[in-house]
Amino acid sequence: MSEIVSCAEHAPDDGGVRGAGGTRGAHSWWVPRLPGGVPEARHRVQEAMRAWGEPAERIEAAAMIVTELVTNAVQHTTTRKIRCRLLRSADGVRICVWNRGRARIPSPASPGDAAGLPVAGVPATDGHEDDDMLDHLAEDGRGLLLVDALAARWGTRAALAGRLVWADL
Repeated sequence: MSEIVSCAEHAPDDGGVRGAGGTRGAHSWWVPRLPGGVPEARHRVQEAMRAWGEPAERIEAAAMIVTELVTNAVQHTTTRKIRCRLLRSADGVRICVWNRGRARIPSPASPGDAAGLPVAGVPATDGHEDDDMLDHLAEDGRGLLLVDALAARWGTRAALAGRLVWADL
């Protein structure tokens, strides 16, 4: 739980005025570490941001970001529940996803990886890889490229209590 508190401490500050009167707000909830937790998290983000009067483009960006972050937590951890938190300040919105597991978060694939181009340090192959391995390489890390493109900034932090991944809009 301390990671979620730290997420709140580092939320976008109140320096600017934006949105419905600069109103602050926070929503926090748990979703199961099951595929069904992903649409639940997305729906909750959309509802909260609509209630705050956020513009449609920002709502959709936040929905895509939380979808990717919760999907990563579902795929890469063993914890039973995932904690989500949405924080709003006058400067923006922060999305936090926390889980008790400490598994490695995949790195964003480079554009060369996603395009199937050679990558430095990766040995060339004769083209006879297992199809499952190719599918994995084609998809792993691409969601974080989307997060990187949509968020003003994002990051991750591991601690004894678990892993926190956050993104600011």
